[in-house]
Amino acid sequence: PGTDLEVTGIDFLKSQNSRLHHTDAYHTESLVVRRGQAFQLQLSFSRELKAADKLALHFGIGKRPMKIRWTLISLNPRQEQDLSGWQISIIKNSGKECLLSVISSPRATVGRYILNVKTRTNIYKPKNNAVYLLFNPWCEADVVFLADEAQRKEYVLNDTGYIYVGSAYNIYGRPWNFGQFEEFVLDACMYLLDKSKLKLSNRTDPVFVSRAMSALVNANDDRGVLMGNWSGNYSNGTSPTDWIGSVSILQKYYKTKKPVCYGQCWVFSGVLTTVMRCLGIPSRCVTNFSSAHDTEENLRVDIYLNELGEKLNSMSLDSIWNFHVWNDVWMKRTDLPAGFDGWQAIDSTPQEQSQGIFQCGPCPLKAIRDGDVYLPFDTKFLYAEVNADKVYWVVKKVNGKDKYIRIGTETQGIGMNISTKAVGQNKREDITAQYKYPEGSREEREAMQKASYFIRPSGMIPRARFASTVPMGDMASEPRVLHEAISKTGLQLEITNKEALYPGNPLELAITVKTSTPGSWTINLAGSCQLQSYTGKVEASLGYVKETIKLEGKSEMQVPLKIAADEYMKMLASVEDEVFILMTAIAEVQGTDEKLTKETTMSFEYPPHHRPETAKLNKEFSCAFIFKNKLNVPLDNCKLLVEGLGIFKKSVFDEGHVKPGRIIKSEIICTPTRLGEKKIIAKLISTQIKGISAEKAITITE
Repeated sequence: PGTDLEVTGIDFLKSQNSRLHHTDAYHTESLVVRRGQAFQLQLSFSRELKAADKLALHFGIGKRPMKIRWTLISLNPRQEQDLSGWQISIIKNSGKECLLSVISSPRATVGRYILNVKTRTNIYKPKNNAVYLLFNPWCEADVVFLADEAQRKEYVLNDTGYIYVGSAYNIYGRPWNFGQFEEFVLDACMYLLDKSKLKLSNRTDPVFVSRAMSALVNANDDRGVLMGNWSGNYSNGTSPTDWIGSVSILQKYYKTKKPVCYGQCWVFSGVLTTVMRCLGIPSRCVTNFSSAHDTEENLRVDIYLNELGEKLNSMSLDSIWNFHVWNDVWMKRTDLPAGFDGWQAIDSTPQEQSQGIFQCGPCPLKAIRDGDVYLPFDTKFLYAEVNADKVYWVVKKVNGKDKYIRIGTETQGIGMNISTKAVGQNKREDITAQYKYPEGSREEREAMQKASYFIRPSGMIPRARFASTVPMGDMASEPRVLHEAISKTGLQLEITNKEALYPGNPLELAITVKTSTPGSWTINLAGSCQLQSYTGKVEASLGYVKETIKLEGKSEMQVPLKIAADEYMKMLASVEDEVFILMTAIAEVQGTDEKLTKETTMSFEYPPHHRPETAKLNKEFSCAFIFKNKLNVPLDNCKLLVEGLGIFKKSVFDEGHVKPGRIIKSEIICTPTRLGEKKIIAKLISTQIKGISAEKAITITE
């Protein structure tokens, strides 16, 4: 019979394809597959498909799909190989049904394709004809290929995790819901890809895609996802400490197409991890403790103290953040010489412009470690963040004028305990060795020399805003000071806390001064305690100690500093950010020119709480949150934020004023929709305390 062949239906075989492509968790009606890997489609026809019939599948992407630009892929099952690198074959043709296998190119453009099926006289458009094509870390020919299955589970498929915060000696994991599979998150990522203005041919390459997303996750330049705010005033948005995951941020952005208020570095990083994992690029949140934000790229951060040892905010242009969070993404760098594949750093926190836009990376970790700071992108900036030196200056008044006295250089205090969540375990992994060689090793010195050649070295002159009158002269050529003079006295300083730092209790701190060489030494000691935000900005000075002490030979003395709760609780309540305790000490030995300075940042602690449970799939279940105020102070405006991916959406309970010892209990009735171990994150915020997080593991069974 000469009747024309017509397509009457198409089955995307979603459940079988998405299981094989590790995309079954995406909350979407459409088919989601990964590039370079076969998926099957079942076509139904008006009659049996014959050898003479014309048949072509058209996968189009972008506004005007065109064959010449490879944005329209036309696949004919009669021609096995297509120039685009895509393949199609007939697996089974029986009666009016035909089962086809399609393999996209492992270098295909990533994004949302529209499928139409063309016969000689007819174009069939299925009603839900979008096919999402993602990067494929399971495919050896894809540049994001990651060989280890446990790593793929963590860095691509895990939708919960931790972002490490605190300070170098007091690190804690903040639970975070990445939620890359939740409703509208994939659509939000597709919207960002379109908004990035990347050529479709560049959307094949994770280098371009990750760089573009580092720009789009912040709102600067391009009305991207998140508006940064470090001012302390968040009244017309959500305070950065109040988020517990990326989902509500990306959903709100996709709905309003306007920047969401507000983010700080861990929020930017959490959202960027969600976007990368959602698109199929392996990604992890990385925290650098004591992170240098060096505005001059001169590998040096100046810290100014007054004579009491109090840090002065106003003087410094550059700063040291208690911690800074960015991301690593995994890919081959085909744009660079051999050897720079693997983890690359990207950063979406808007700090410095790169090529005129607030974007940062990708930058190979190997280039940072080896000091190859001339390689793209932004390697100098990242190198300085983990390798700068701290130079301490005391500002003294001499005849009414400020005099700057250099009291020490610390070469090992920056870029410490670089942290990410361990693969397959709820614990911290230290990845410092992937960013830098051991301090003092031969390799580290070589990397430093190489980097210093490309980063303008600077002489030892203060560069405060007010110190520009100091003559520059020949000082700029002076090399970096690597070794301090050998000490006569063996002077050492240690800072400790004698009791747990619970808000509402006195802060019991102490400075221990030690000498180790024969002789009697008189030491002028100044020590101060301040509150600072995580970006190193001083919020309040709480108290200081100034003493002259005498030590003989090898001996030590402890000088206590106690701050009553009333001294700092008002301050905690008046700042909208989480604050840290900064303790700084300066010691000068009389009769010598020996000076020493030491600083430590500590976090407030909270008594812990925890409990796991089990629940049944699609059965109602009551989840209770119980919180006891174990502190000695009442908490005002308490709110409990809870979210459980695959269990319930983010909810907020207002608990008002909670007296010491009082127990609050909230309950959610929910119906789990996914099997396996799920996490519920709970966070308590109040006027006094910004971030008590807890999580609860729930195993959902059939």
